[in-house]
Amino acid sequence: MYAFSNAVNSMHSEDIKLLMKQASGKSMISFAGGMPNIDLFPVKQIDDIYNSLPENTKKLCFQYGPTSGYPPLINSLQNYLAKKGIPVNDSKILITTGSLQAISIITQEFINEGDIILTENPCFVGALSVFETFGAELHSIPIDKDGIDIKALKHKIASLEKTPKFLYVTPNYHNPAGIIYSPERKKELLEVLSGTGIILLEDDAYSDLYFNEDEKHLTKSMKSYGVKDVDIIYTGSFSKILGPGFRLGYMVSSQEIFEKAEIIKQALDACTSNFMQILGNEFLEQHKLESYLKFLRSEYLERKNLLQKYLETYLPKEISWNEPKGGFYIWLKLPARIKSTDIFKESIANGVVFVTGRTFDPAGIKDDRLRLCFSNMPKESIEKGVIILSEAIKKVLRNSKTTIEN
Repeated sequence: MYAFSNAVNSMHSEDIKLLMKQASGKSMISFAGGMPNIDLFPVKQIDDIYNSLPENTKKLCFQYGPTSGYPPLINSLQNYLAKKGIPVNDSKILITTGSLQAISIITQEFINEGDIILTENPCFVGALSVFETFGAELHSIPIDKDGIDIKALKHKIASLEKTPKFLYVTPNYHNPAGIIYSPERKKELLEVLSGTGIILLEDDAYSDLYFNEDEKHLTKSMKSYGVKDVDIIYTGSFSKILGPGFRLGYMVSSQEIFEKAEIIKQALDACTSNFMQILGNEFLEQHKLESYLKFLRSEYLERKNLLQKYLETYLPKEISWNEPKGGFYIWLKLPARIKSTDIFKESIANGVVFVTGRTFDPAGIKDDRLRLCFSNMPKESIEKGVIILSEAIKKVLRNSKTTIEN
């Protein structure tokens, strides 16, 4: 019997392991994996970039780099983020091994066992796993189609005996809910946090994946609002706009937070892969990102439209959802009498997987939703997948009706 630490007891870690296994299953029609489709990756562009690198830069790909990140990439990111209105001149950028490492570093920097973190409900399961690993006490706030419930947030903050260390939110094309915070809700959130000492951790992996150019302004980050009395740490990622295998993320914070984060990063892995940082930097510097993003937006919009059409065609009328304006996800709402885990058992038996609502509840209980990811779906499989899912839902609905009548 091993004397394992408390850190291995995250209940959501098992969900993640199962999710990754389901997402990579070859024989299944998978709505599960929150990832790009493998056929969409910019393989040719990356080949061209690497082959055109000077010999000395190629050698540098294989070497250690500074803990804070490859300096040319930091410079390219400053330009990229400045165009989004993020105050890079007043902040420091730390390159991380995916944005999940940024979330982990921030948690390690601020959380002692028993400290409070506020989250949305539902919440990105990867972040939940990190927060649990460090022994945080989680308090979740419901969200609606416009963002976090402001009244519930105020009530939660007032009811707590000690101040939460931070509030974690994913305001743009939320994972799993697919929503985008309205500008009004973003402003209200900052007003609530003003003067409380609660840090806002703004996780923004999807804002470049809007479907309509006219709605691009909705993706404006709260970090760019210029609010002085709310400390905001902004995290971003190349996983959804270049490729998860690059494991490239970053965090933007104050100098003081950056310095402590750099120490933690050094102890974790010394530095993020120089190889991937150099390729990522060249992708930005050679102005390949914007044309690639236009291609991705078109592809994901087409997949979303197909999924939306088939859901409207085949799903029972008791099922509802908000049509997303960008990102990867549709979040189905079920009647209260049925659970997504029951639907999952029926669905997986017939070759379709998705992610249950319970996975994204910080308490692991609420199960009246299910997440469908359209980004990884082959377009020709979407209709068949929805038909199988619909039949599973109808069967569970019939069974629940029989149970009630009996």
